[in-house]
Amino acid sequence: MSNRSKTEQVRATTLADRTAIFLATGFGSGYFPVGPGTAGTVVAIPIYLLLVYYLELALTNYILVVLLITVGSFFLAHRAGKHFGLVDAQQIVIDEIAGFLITMVAAPRSWIWIIVGFLLFRLFDILKPWPASYFDTNGTGGFDVVMDDVMAGIYAMIIIQLLSRLLS
Repeated sequence: MSNRSKTEQVRATTLADRTAIFLATGFGSGYFPVGPGTAGTVVAIPIYLLLVYYLELALTNYILVVLLITVGSFFLAHRAGKHFGLVDAQQIVIDEIAGFLITMVAAPRSWIWIIVGFLLFRLFDILKPWPASYFDTNGTGGFDVVMDDVMAGIYAMIIIQLLSRLLS
């Protein structure tokens, strides 16, 4: 059971509020009518490509950027939850973006690994093995909303690392 508990609903009245909601919904992908979490994960792919292929970030810098995005996601998810009146509204997909970026830490650079990372992350995000399930069911704010996807990303990252070493 997902954490869909109600929270006080607060209207987005300022540019900062509207920007937070735009980012928390993955540039609007969270409004996709079917599978908004999957849509949010799809949005994470060009972000990954930007960081790794266009900006050519070294692993350390990639990890730092992902850490900043993840920490920022706590605040964005919390603010968006208040806007939607639900702690973990389905429109909030910044957690999927952070989780996928974690999945791809030190992943081999090729499209096959992006696809494998996407599939593994979605699998773990849906299954929510402990402690992801704890954050999902007991959370009360943005931190918990994001942490279940962080855990899914860590599980997927571990599998990618094992697979890539086995297959190389």
